[in-house]
Amino acid sequence: MNPQNTGRSLFKSAITFLPLTGWTLFIALAGTIQPVAAQTFTVLHIFTGGPDGGFPYAGLTIDRGGNLYGTTDYGGIVTQSCSAGCGVVFKLSQRNSQWILTPLYSFERGSDGAIPQGQVAIGPNGSIYGTTLEGGDDLCYSGGCGTVFNLRPPARALGNILGNWGETQLYAFQGGNDGEGPLAGPPVFDPDGNIYGTTLNGGNGVGTVYKLTPTEGAWTETILHSFQGGSDGTYPMSGLFRDSAGNLYGTTYVGGSNGSGGNGFGTVYELTPSGSGWTKTTLYEFQGTNDGQFPIGGLIMDSAGNLFGTTNGGMHGGATVFELTPNQGGWDFATIYAFPGMLSGGGPTDTLTMDGTGNLYGTAFKGGAWGLGSVFRLAPANGGWAYSDLHDFMPGNYGQYPYGSVTIDANGDLYGTTINGGSDGCSGYGCGTAWKIARHAP
Repeated sequence: MNPQNTGRSLFKSAITFLPLTGWTLFIALAGTIQPVAAQTFTVLHIFTGGPDGGFPYAGLTIDRGGNLYGTTDYGGIVTQSCSAGCGVVFKLSQRNSQWILTPLYSFERGSDGAIPQGQVAIGPNGSIYGTTLEGGDDLCYSGGCGTVFNLRPPARALGNILGNWGETQLYAFQGGNDGEGPLAGPPVFDPDGNIYGTTLNGGNGVGTVYKLTPTEGAWTETILHSFQGGSDGTYPMSGLFRDSAGNLYGTTYVGGSNGSGGNGFGTVYELTPSGSGWTKTTLYEFQGTNDGQFPIGGLIMDSAGNLFGTTNGGMHGGATVFELTPNQGGWDFATIYAFPGMLSGGGPTDTLTMDGTGNLYGTAFKGGAWGLGSVFRLAPANGGWAYSDLHDFMPGNYGQYPYGSVTIDANGDLYGTTINGGSDGCSGYGCGTAWKIARHAP
């Protein structure tokens, strides 16, 4: 199975998943190239498309014990409504220097969810929260409009048994004004336990920002903003960042005042609590030139209040990493790295990660020497940023096309996933991998 054929799961049709023919030589044309200390790349798991799942789009989430959690939008239990499985939530844990994958839950569509493509979050109670693109109520072309779910471990561990964690569906989207298709994550919590996120569709048809409030054993949804299209933004493919003041930040894949037919090249927006409602402000509209095109990933913020994000790139513009700096009530935009070779639709596709010293980490979907994806770092240096290529994915069992973000553990080791490669399964494209880059060679 090709990820391109997962139905509504792929508005990500802007991304091509077919194997590339030939080799593409990577030549850095922008920024400073910085030597990289010894790195050790390891494949932690090769997905089979069976009970362990396949096509892990999202990055991994790490707990205090160093265990990793993730999702696949394919595989798991086979049912009448899920002939190839509707996706899995899994756990990766280290035992005697080996990494063991345990499927925690397998989705079955219907009143259950289906196709989890977003990163999961560990909630205030220590359990797992996430979203599914489809499933829930039998609406939205009978595929379901998507769900927000919670997984809790059993009271007593039962071993590596598929589905031994209990699932609670917190909310099933209804489509229309209610929102449809929560694509990305992870869910964001505030101190009161409310959950925030985005839907790709619904509202005015081009996406929403929602809030879920726990009330008497249930969850009540409030739509904070319905995108209007055009200059207001269209299709929020990323999740949200919440700052300490409660403001929410995100991106829309298209929209803005620029571009052919008024579709625009994407926007960065802010939602601010205002009395009993929320005020939405567009912080930046991409021009589609040197600043990049089509931001798929979300935003992060440093301790000084600066925002960092990425654009994926398009046919007429390259992929970029950018910074927005607050300045006298406005925001100054700067491109801090432009990927070479244009990387049309092959740049970063998920949110950046920042370590304790201010370095930025991410993945490029088609970057690297083989054009099969890369892992990169941007380090502050001499008033600018120094780019380091940490790993280039290659043909074989190493994985291909990293879509999700990078996760960092307490030792500075990096973790992530690729959606393809690793095996000959899933219609020959490979079902994907989970990987680790150790900071220093042993």
